[in-house]
Amino acid sequence: MKRTFLKTVAATAALAMTGGFTKLATASTIITGAGASLPFPIYSRWAEAYRAATGVRLNYQSIGSSAGIRQIRARTVAFGATDAPVAGAELERDGMVQFPAIIAGTVPMFNLEGFRPGEVRITGPILADMFMGRIVNWNDPRIAAVNPGRTFPNQAITVVHRADGSGTTFNFTEYLAAVSPEWASSVGRGATVRWPAASSIGGRGSEGLSAIVARTRGAIGYVEFSYARRNNIPHMQMQNAAGNFVQPDDRTFSAAAAGIDWFSVPGMGVSMVNAAGANAWPIATASFILMYRQPANVAESNAVLAFFDWAFRNGDAMAVELDFVPIPDTLADAIRTRVWNLIQRT
Repeated sequence: MKRTFLKTVAATAALAMTGGFTKLATASTIITGAGASLPFPIYSRWAEAYRAATGVRLNYQSIGSSAGIRQIRARTVAFGATDAPVAGAELERDGMVQFPAIIAGTVPMFNLEGFRPGEVRITGPILADMFMGRIVNWNDPRIAAVNPGRTFPNQAITVVHRADGSGTTFNFTEYLAAVSPEWASSVGRGATVRWPAASSIGGRGSEGLSAIVARTRGAIGYVEFSYARRNNIPHMQMQNAAGNFVQPDDRTFSAAAAGIDWFSVPGMGVSMVNAAGANAWPIATASFILMYRQPANVAESNAVLAFFDWAFRNGDAMAVELDFVPIPDTLADAIRTRVWNLIQRT
């Protein structure tokens, strides 16, 4: 532990001496950001380590992707965070840049007595029908068919979803639209949608949604994997595009990100939903950072870049520990040279 801390301090000191990509802020600096709840656990971990190393504080509000976009557009924070990437035309209109900061996975989670995490198998079409309210009971034959040897109770399904605008919802509904033509035509995808199941209940934030699932017998919901793990809520095993049932972890999230051409889409907003690959997790996603090209406060904008520069260099082990996938070094270098150089720094 002591050796790791000293290594972090040394790396930070080296950045300070060389100037790094940007000059480090003073210890009295407070960085403000707001948005997606998906990356909150890793941003909090990075913030603790960064403050220990530099004295610089990060004040990040986990308020949902839609609210984060509103905050950065209102210029009340130095950066916004969203799991639903902003379209290139909107970035151009607003004078902003966007880049991925972390890769994660969304998982279906459930509350069903007698089943442990990862023991229930599910396919995309079955999951879509559960959230549409077409499959209303856990002992439905379609669920039993993909779970041979398991007996499911005669228990009604309660669908739990995000009540606020959420990038996690965007990615989850994007996946359902990809695997279910009926979902695509009748519900669609978005940070908010009209949930069709009669049993649907909304919860605010990942915390609120997780809490409802945890106390509701027969519930099914969706959340970033680390939230399910931290709250001891069982997740499902999913069938991917290759037809294989896979468990969520940093390896299957990495498999979904393999071969992605991040600069093929303006703003780097590439979808990893239902990715090809034998081991790919089907609802993998990146969480993105939004910043202005011409910031109102150049010093704070520089401090944001210094924070993420440090995180890209020093935060990989912390990310993996929390079941996230860090940005590869080659991608981080490309972000520094092709995105951050568009931001005014003096």
